[in-house]
Amino acid sequence: MGKENDFSRLEISLPNCRSNYRYFRSKLNPSTKLLVLVKANAYGHGAVEFASIMQSEGADYLAVALPVEGVELRRNGISLPILVLTAGTDFFPEIIDYKLEPGIPNLDTLRIFCEELSRRGLRDFPVHIKLDTGMHRLGFMPSEIPALTEFLREHTEVYVKSVYSHLAAAEDPGEDRFTLGQVDSFCQGAEAIESAINRKPMRHILNSAGIERFPQFQFDMVRLGIGIYGISALPGVKLAPAASFKVKVLQVKHLSLEDGTIGYGRHGKVAPGGSVIATIPAGYADGVDRHLGCGAASFSVNGHRAPTTGNICMDMCMLDVTGLDVKVGDTVTIFGDDPDICELASILGTIPYEILTSVPRRIERVVIR
Repeated sequence: MGKENDFSRLEISLPNCRSNYRYFRSKLNPSTKLLVLVKANAYGHGAVEFASIMQSEGADYLAVALPVEGVELRRNGISLPILVLTAGTDFFPEIIDYKLEPGIPNLDTLRIFCEELSRRGLRDFPVHIKLDTGMHRLGFMPSEIPALTEFLREHTEVYVKSVYSHLAAAEDPGEDRFTLGQVDSFCQGAEAIESAINRKPMRHILNSAGIERFPQFQFDMVRLGIGIYGISALPGVKLAPAASFKVKVLQVKHLSLEDGTIGYGRHGKVAPGGSVIATIPAGYADGVDRHLGCGAASFSVNGHRAPTTGNICMDMCMLDVTGLDVKVGDTVTIFGDDPDICELASILGTIPYEILTSVPRRIERVVIR
């Protein structure tokens, strides 16, 4: 990694991150807090690197999925409040020791957490209550709120820092009626909790698509996920890609028709007039899906598109650069500005999230300032 003629890296553009952050911040009231999702290694962008950028940019909160993700951030100097969305029950000591704030989706989890706090003689530890308003994944159902509020009145080990829920289809105009129903259910649940505990926790329900399409429901805080990484829910809005996956050419081969085929399974074919093949150090173990092989996708080489040829290998793939001026050490962009992540997602019949989070940690993350 990092050698002049042999590298694979995910470049994180600080200017693009700032641009996306300010776009979403501009849609919020000055008093509304902004939480940034850095779970799943910051959607593949590098959790520590990205959290540091967001902390410097002025984010109010971070959120991770798992306690281990929050511990990693704390060990690397991140001091912002961190919400653990799927805290589970096995890592409450780490959550307490590293001053993380658990999301609480049910009474059993809350009871176990309070028991751990009680053993340590702790009081008023911040928790975030998750309401199920229609996603039906995690959270208190409306019928469970009375038991929740009764428990909260009797236990001082915790205090409710926020009440939140998650929109299932905020990006889809065809589901707006459902989304509005979720917001109404959320408000009813939050009000019931506030009335019972006689205090007003923060409320938050908007995700990235919600910020763009339903800013009237921003309440006290919003949660910015895929939007900060460069994906908008609005047609015609082009956000800047936070990351560009770049590699350098390892070798260039000039093949004649007699050389026959390229790659595993002999699925790549040499053209009748011969082919020029560039091999790059990125394969399916690096997040380059095998379905992008055999010409299904093309990557950018020195500003020109070159299609894949043959099967994607574990650590490498081959591009047909016939007619292009390409040499060892030249830069290839797998995704970034060209091609963008949405193009690859469309080819694969998936969403950008899956591609971004498939880039493993062995690919170096480099912040470009």
